[in-house]
Amino acid sequence: MAVSLEHEDPCRKSYHIWVKDHDMPDSDFIPDYLKPFIANQDSSLYTPIDHASWRFILRVSKDFFSTRAHEKYLNGLKETGVSTERIPLVSEMDAKLKRFGWRAVAVNGFIPPAVFMEFQSLGILPIACEMRTLEHLAYTPAPDIVHEAAGHAPIIADPEYSAYLRAYGEISRKAIFSYQDMAIYEAVRNLSVAKEDPRSTEAEIECAQKGLDEAAGAVSFYSEATLMARMNWWTVEYGLVGSVDDPRIYGAGLLSSLGESYHCLGKKVQRRPLTLDCIQSGYDITKPQTELFVTPDFAHLTTVLHEFAKTMAYQIGGATGLARAKEARTVCSVALDSGIQISGVLAEYGENGGYVNTLRFSGPCQLSLGDQELKDQGPEHHPEGFSTILGPLKKFGTSPSDLTDEDLKSLTHGEWTTLHFESGITVHGKKKSVKRAAGKIILLSFTECKATAGSGEVLFDPAWGTFDLACGSEIESVFGGSADRKNYLLKTGGFHQLPMKPKCNLTEENRELNSLYASVREIREELGKNSELDANQAKSLSRIEADLRKNHRDDWLLRLEMIELLSAEPHLSGQLPPDFEDHLRKDLRVIQSVSTTHSEMIERGLALLDPKKETAI
Repeated sequence: MAVSLEHEDPCRKSYHIWVKDHDMPDSDFIPDYLKPFIANQDSSLYTPIDHASWRFILRVSKDFFSTRAHEKYLNGLKETGVSTERIPLVSEMDAKLKRFGWRAVAVNGFIPPAVFMEFQSLGILPIACEMRTLEHLAYTPAPDIVHEAAGHAPIIADPEYSAYLRAYGEISRKAIFSYQDMAIYEAVRNLSVAKEDPRSTEAEIECAQKGLDEAAGAVSFYSEATLMARMNWWTVEYGLVGSVDDPRIYGAGLLSSLGESYHCLGKKVQRRPLTLDCIQSGYDITKPQTELFVTPDFAHLTTVLHEFAKTMAYQIGGATGLARAKEARTVCSVALDSGIQISGVLAEYGENGGYVNTLRFSGPCQLSLGDQELKDQGPEHHPEGFSTILGPLKKFGTSPSDLTDEDLKSLTHGEWTTLHFESGITVHGKKKSVKRAAGKIILLSFTECKATAGSGEVLFDPAWGTFDLACGSEIESVFGGSADRKNYLLKTGGFHQLPMKPKCNLTEENRELNSLYASVREIREELGKNSELDANQAKSLSRIEADLRKNHRDDWLLRLEMIELLSAEPHLSGQLPPDFEDHLRKDLRVIQSVSTTHSEMIERGLALLDPKKETAI
């Protein structure tokens, strides 16, 4: 439908474009702690130039990727609600994706990697609603609706690829993020936003680039999340499928990049079979990739993923897992062999005879069982940290988790209970409560408790309140984030993200040009209904062509759209000045001569109108 919006707001001038305000799918399926990241897709912010840019990208993409992308691409566009004529509505895509067991939600630009993976693990595709500018038509480092809708969505319709995405999301949410990862994320986000924002100055872009260089230079180790991001980059974003000699494109980064996808299958880009070694290869989002990885099929992606998962702390556990968590300095969870899970920032851990005997966490902490927070054991009860003691008791040779009620009685004298650990640590206090699960003691709580190391060091003082002893002997798993995400995040303020305002590509400088685009679009739509160009429409096209020559000499896309009109309806030429198309084509050649980037886009656009003409890759 065409809706005319009459507003003074420059982003809402009266254009005849597809508009549906406040487009937002139902959010009942979204966990509360993720809802702050959900945006309202205000499609009235899309300008006529935005819609023309989208249309050009989809037309060129469908033509090029029909022979160079995975076979699911073209049908996948239809199946996921992505059309050529206009920027899609997220609510429509959500309705289509439901059939594949997925959902879609609108978000504003960059969201933290942990949040993105959280969405993906739940089978939800986050779609950045912003539209790239015409200046960055071939590629933009910032997330936009071209990348998400026309890049990610189509291949999701393939069952094996969809299964890989879900598995990747589930495993990646267990990956340990580091404080350095978050610094890199913020720097990349700032640079991408600065480059895409037409209001940014050169100084602002330079400052953002410097920030990224400094953050990258400070990286001292590669976290599990970094390695998983590399796997994601070389598969989901920049992956090829088939044989190394004759692959097809499926990565969203390539499917949404008219520039890089056009050259990625050429001789200048090295292609390697996809193995776990891909995680050793870094990447730069601001430059074309010089190597790409080829998977024989989508099932192989899941095989490589599980191969990597075997090296992660959530499967290894032990002191190795603890070392990764401590180095990360971010919220992680430690699961003991009794089943209890401790979430917080791991500050220290002690070892005795090769076994871990103490754990100390800082900041808000949470105790959980089966990823569910235990009653009265959340961040509000442990706001400043948590410590516990592991290992066997001297008297029994087993952990407190294996004690029976009779065993506990034998350790109690009057009101007081004393535990002597083989590591030399002693716990002495009044037993308050015992919590069991699956036949094991997972938590012993004491009042007036004192815990002392063999050296005499005080590990817990009675003045600190109740001592909750999380029982266990071995570290079975260590994973990133809290065990009960919902409760931990709600109680600690949730994931943190700097707010972003919805972006509008309409400026005072391009207002008049947008009006010209809107007029051509309206004429094309009317011709689609009756195929007859009336005198007023012919005058409008002549006026637009003259206006472009006088005031918008460097705009190429609208000239291309008008040539397309004549190509689709050759009989229209008789109603226009005889040199009308010649002027358009000559102007395009002038623009090509001064702009390498525009030159390639113009050549590919003209090739669509002349199928016999091939452009070289």
